[in-house]
Amino acid sequence: MSDDIEKLVKNHLNAKEFKKFKKLISETKIYNPPDTLTGELRPYQKIGYSWLIQNIRYHFGCILADDMGLGKTIQILAAILFYKERNKLENRPSLIIVPPTLISNWENEIKKFTPELSYYIYHGSNRTYPLEEYDIILTSYGVVRLDLDLFLDETWLLCVIDEAQNIKNPNTEQTKAIKSVNATTKIALTGTPIENKLMDYWSIFDFVHKGYLSTKDDFKRQFVMPIEKLEDEETLHELRTIAKPFVLRRLKTDDDIKKELPEKFINDIYCTLSKKQVKLYNAILEEIFFDIENSKGIQRKGIILKILTALKQTCNHPAQFLAIKNPKISESGKMELLVNILENILDNDEKVIIFTQYVEMGKLIQQLISKKFKQEVLFLHGSQTREEKTRIIDTFQEDKNYKIFVATLKTGGTGLNLTAAQNVIHYDLWWNPAVENQATDRVHRIGQENDVMVYRFITKGTLEETIDAISKHKKDLAAKSISNDETFLTEMTNEELKNVLKLRL
Repeated sequence: MSDDIEKLVKNHLNAKEFKKFKKLISETKIYNPPDTLTGELRPYQKIGYSWLIQNIRYHFGCILADDMGLGKTIQILAAILFYKERNKLENRPSLIIVPPTLISNWENEIKKFTPELSYYIYHGSNRTYPLEEYDIILTSYGVVRLDLDLFLDETWLLCVIDEAQNIKNPNTEQTKAIKSVNATTKIALTGTPIENKLMDYWSIFDFVHKGYLSTKDDFKRQFVMPIEKLEDEETLHELRTIAKPFVLRRLKTDDDIKKELPEKFINDIYCTLSKKQVKLYNAILEEIFFDIENSKGIQRKGIILKILTALKQTCNHPAQFLAIKNPKISESGKMELLVNILENILDNDEKVIIFTQYVEMGKLIQQLISKKFKQEVLFLHGSQTREEKTRIIDTFQEDKNYKIFVATLKTGGTGLNLTAAQNVIHYDLWWNPAVENQATDRVHRIGQENDVMVYRFITKGTLEETIDAISKHKKDLAAKSISNDETFLTEMTNEELKNVLKLRL
């Protein structure tokens, strides 16, 4: 490591930490996989596993930020198993905190790769805290917040958080609860360390290594303002340099990784509005713009966000906005496009995942498509129990008779392994490309044996073209640091809004 990096890092560590840091970087080596590991670590995974072992050894919190689908779970489990085989767990459990939808996934990975590790799932309405000792306690973000006192009673060997963007907002009660858990070493796993803005990054770093990136206010002044507002490349380089020793990120585009993955082909597919959709779209604009022109402040912002949702729903299907009881495929240009794409996929005897932002739209797709193709369509959403979600995912993965899987972006877009599919359809687009990529990479990940076709549906002449343009503008790190949500539209003048939202047929 260069002297320049050491100088910068030294400014962010106390004398004792810097002494440990010097040892850490001087003793870096590749460790053999644990003897009882039942899977094989790929070369880049062996590097990540060894990096984790070293950080745990010197009690340095760290962020494993490998691209989505590259096997972060097996790397962390292998590192825990390494210490167990050497009797260095000190009779202390490791706490692993995940979104509820990923509990079954982690359980399966433990059983598959590290069966020597004992684990206990603390989750569900009838949960009871274990009296006996386990190597791993597996729980969810919400449970830690609700039962925080139980978790504060222990000093955990490791506290690992998966999908660490769940603590990107430092001001929420959930984030504060997670950060208050005591552990010798804290590790964050995420494929999107900067999902919207640089403060996401600070918040995750504040969990793994409190104070390393200074206080929230200092970080805003020193890094956020120059990078987000001024696009200062020198400051961006300085941040990357400081973070580098404690963040490991490998991308699917890296030369040594992309050869292990099949191709991913992204297709933008355009459709037009039906006559019913055109009429409804214009009616919404006329009605709500009257309200916008007669409102100010927070009320005006609320109306704008309401109109955005209404227009997006109209582009999906009029029945989503109007709550029509007996919808038809022909009432939506996008639904007709979906049918055409599905006909080709089913003719090739392939499987497909369809992502939508909305539960109601997912129900509509399930209703119309199952009737059209005379087959059961699986649907994954947030209201289901963990057992229901596991059954749906396993059915899709293992039963060749189930070809079509619908999932809400929030529930199905992170952490799941859905490699049985070869096709991904984004029925409606979101402002943030990181969220869209996360969903796609449920399919395009290690374990996928086929090329993956991705279809992004865009309704011509509508707000969706604006969303697409914004999404494509937010690809590099500096751009992704800037907020990607709808709130910027609330700051536009009435004339600017009309220009963005109007139909361009």
